[in-house]
Amino acid sequence: MREAPSRVLMEALWQAGANVQAYDPEAMEETQRIYGTRDDLTLCGTKEAALKGASALIIVTEWQSFRAPDFELIKSQLNDPILFDGRNMFEPHRMVDKGFVYYSVGR
Repeated sequence: MREAPSRVLMEALWQAGANVQAYDPEAMEETQRIYGTRDDLTLCGTKEAALKGASALIIVTEWQSFRAPDFELIKSQLNDPILFDGRNMFEPHRMVDKGFVYYSVGR
């Protein structure tokens, strides 16, 4: 987490007034240690829990568990089907076909 892009992203979102719901299969304890308890941060126990009621999904890690998601579940949990893919894990045309507003960062 020392130089993780997720830190820069979360801090920018907080500066813009956003709340963050986060999940990472490996970094939850370290995130808690770094940021402590904050009203604008919810650390979730599962990737599915992080989706519930969120305005968008932002992927900034490439863990294997994120590579074959249930896109219908994702769409049903998000307020709007918006996905920012910071690791370019998915094909843009395929995501649009699935009904997402899709942003492939850096592609």
